[in-house]
Amino acid sequence: MSGSGATFGFRDVDPAEKPGLVRGVFDRVAGRYDLMNDLMSAGVHRLWKDAVAARLNPQPGETILDCAGGTGDMARRFARMARSAQLRRGGEDATVIVVDYNAEMIGAGRQRDFMPEIVWSVGDAQKLPLPDASADAYSIAFGIRNVTDISAALREARRVLKPGGRFVCLEFSRPVTEALRNAYDAYSFKVIPQIGEWVAKDRASYQYLVESIRRFPDQAAFAGLMRNAGFDNVTWTNFTGGVAALHQGWALRRT
Repeated sequence: MSGSGATFGFRDVDPAEKPGLVRGVFDRVAGRYDLMNDLMSAGVHRLWKDAVAARLNPQPGETILDCAGGTGDMARRFARMARSAQLRRGGEDATVIVVDYNAEMIGAGRQRDFMPEIVWSVGDAQKLPLPDASADAYSIAFGIRNVTDISAALREARRVLKPGGRFVCLEFSRPVTEALRNAYDAYSFKVIPQIGEWVAKDRASYQYLVESIRRFPDQAAFAGLMRNAGFDNVTWTNFTGGVAALHQGWALRRT
């Protein structure tokens, strides 16, 4: 996650090796990514994403960065909400910039319905193609655990946010009770890779995704990383008993 090493599932790897390994995973699953999300979560991921979009509260004229935006699930929510507010009270079009490291995922997103607010870009969460203090809001959903250096990605998010800008991160997290953790572990390690094998013809990629969740910091530890990166008023909200969590922070202090 930071320091001299990186993780790829349960493996410790050289940081220089991780981006290529992760790119390979998403190259392989891009075509079935949205279907697999529905199957793995029984559609609940859509409710989580709706809640994140409502918390972000996109507004007309804002520049919103959807980092690790993949096929545009979150970006479309942001664009629709900003447009709805624009129809009610006017204002400029919002701009929703989707940045994802994987060109296959961006390509799959572009093939879906066109929305004029959305701009697509292949880029790195640790080296964003935006100037300092240029975004009103930053969102990353189920993407930050795949970056090589989480702290570097958080610092980069903080850099591109305007004063008063808001940060939201949706990520799998640590269930709050032992019973739920045990049930979730059993489902994750036995069922999800099997679904990946049946539907995406790729068991190994979904085995990696399950393992990467287990290596990710828990709610309190990730909140600490956010504070260290310069975010204020850091909070989290557990979804489905902590299976996922919405982390929120604000770019208030000068850095």
